[in-house]
Order: sequence, then C-alpha cells, then structure tokens
Amino acid sequence: MKDTPINIISATQTGEYRIRLIFDDNTSQEIDFTSFLVRSHHPDIRAYLEPSHFSDFRVEYGELIWGDYELCFPVIDLYRNMIEHYPSTTTAAA
Repeated sequence: MKDTPINIISATQTGEYRIRLIFDDNTSQEIDFTSFLVRSHHPDIRAYLEPSHFSDFRVEYGELIWGDYELCFPVIDLYRNMIEHYPSTTTAAA
C-alpha cells in the first residue's frame, strides 16, 4: 500500500447490504455490511437495516457516508474489507 491517503472514487450497491467500492489506486472491494448491521445494538445503526435507508449513501471527500456522517467507516477498514473489529477475548491473570 502506498504512503499517500487512499480515497474512494465510486460506490455501487450490488446487493441488499453490499457495496462495491473503487479506490483511487484502482483497487476494488465488495463490502457486505449485513453482519455489522445485524450485530449492532445501537438503534441509529440498526435503522440502516431498512433497505431504502441503507441505499441512501454517497461518496464525499473520498469517504463512504450516510446522512450527515451518521454512518461512516474509516477508509482503511473499507480498503481492507475489515469493518468489524472484535475485542480481545484474553483476560489478565488474577
């Protein structure tokens, strides 16, 4: 990967909760947001399970956003197709 910032240049919905992104280095990624939306407990995020609400996204300033940045992801996470992060399951010894 290059040292300059990566930007999204286009986004096309390819499924109910899937979006194909093209980045300015000609890399593409198809992101499935289903798991992220279903796993969320936050009502503002779960609202995007409504298909018409989910499909109301845009690319602005190289980022994929919904609404007034109500839902957005770090571009590097989209570039790597890693939008879900799980906490470590290890615990400290007592």
